[in-house]
Amino acid sequence: MRLRSLIFVPGDRPDRFVKASQSGADAIILDLEDSVAPAAKNKARESVSAYLARPAAIRRFVRINPVDGDSLEADMACCAAADGIVLPKAQGAATVASLLKHLTSGMQILPIATETPQAIFELGGYGAVADWLCGLTWGAEDLPAAIGAMGSRHADGSYTSPYEMVRSLTLFGAHAAGVAAIETVYPAIRDEQGLAAYAARGAFDGFTGMMALHPAQVPIINAAFTPTRVQIEQARRIVTAFAEAPHAGVLMLDGKMIDAPHLAQARKILLRADDPESGR
Repeated sequence: MRLRSLIFVPGDRPDRFVKASQSGADAIILDLEDSVAPAAKNKARESVSAYLARPAAIRRFVRINPVDGDSLEADMACCAAADGIVLPKAQGAATVASLLKHLTSGMQILPIATETPQAIFELGGYGAVADWLCGLTWGAEDLPAAIGAMGSRHADGSYTSPYEMVRSLTLFGAHAAGVAAIETVYPAIRDEQGLAAYAARGAFDGFTGMMALHPAQVPIINAAFTPTRVQIEQARRIVTAFAEAPHAGVLMLDGKMIDAPHLAQARKILLRADDPESGR
């Protein structure tokens, strides 16, 4: 499942569902949690259920409310036709496991894995439930509120040290579990230059996709997480070189040494590009 971009839309705003689904995103996240006021939750469930009852050409996820609340049954009842669940306030594999009995066939889970202090200490354990995950993502808003911090960013928008650590742990936790690492949202919707730089950094660091808040962000995110033609061609050359010398541990290509890590990286680039050479 390729997930370069996943766009949020409030569940009580059905007028925005079609626009979001036509944004070019790989998936839409219909939100029942933070973007929906308590009084509007039932309306949101009705709107989401009606939308999911119709076929669509985009993968559709639903962000439910926390599983330890009193709305799990109602949330899951309205999203039986969804492709997956975005799981907020996840506290490791145990939270995922508690949701499994509520899933319908084929559903996958995308935990938001950093929203409580306890969750940070569970980021290395998602491999135990990896078969039910389509990725792992994080957020920089709930955690500072949970610990009484003044915020997660410096004045220039960069993360403070604790949240840089949390971002990194999510990245490594996802790869340790063998699932997609999904970068968090960029909240400055009109700052296209800043978004492009942020998304490019995410791709450089090893994230494979990113969440979006507005349709205008989607093309920028897709571009950042789609390998370029130069990257694809170089990856093909590396894969081909090792295919032609299957017993070699180290090769020279363009005057540079390449070895097993370069081959693994090349295959991942081709996999992200849906290139058939990725399996060689």
